Amino acid sequence: MAEEVTGTGTVRVDAWIWSVRLTKTRSIAATACRAGHVKVNGERAKPAQPVRAGDEVRLFHAGRERIVVVKRPVSKRVGAPAAAECLTDNSPPPPTPVEAAVVGIRDRGAGRPTKRERREIEVLRGRP
Repeated sequence: MAEEVTGTGTVRVDAWIWSVRLTKTRSIAATACRAGHVKVNGERAKPAQPVRAGDEVRLFHAGRERIVVVKRPVSKRVGAPAAAECLTDNSPPPPTPVEAAVVGIRDRGAGRPTKRERREIEVLRGRP
């Protein structure tokens, strides 16, 4: 394989997330880290935090949470088959189109919801 593994067995979390194709660009991965959307072993991660084999990485991106375990730290972007070998995906399945459609969508220009509409939205979301 042609991927590069650092000598110490660790790699930056933002670089690893990008390398195994969880995000499209490294800057998106770094922004997610700074925003608090990335956790390594349950702790908020900064972009430069090192990850090693066995670490659990939680990433909230594109409307869903990805839970992966690092099998192999890689610092260069690899192809999809090689990326699958570098992680174990423990993520919950993505929502079906029916489940995703439960969220109410307001028409553009409809303005702010009324108090009655807000209560109906809360009932749809399952909140009291």
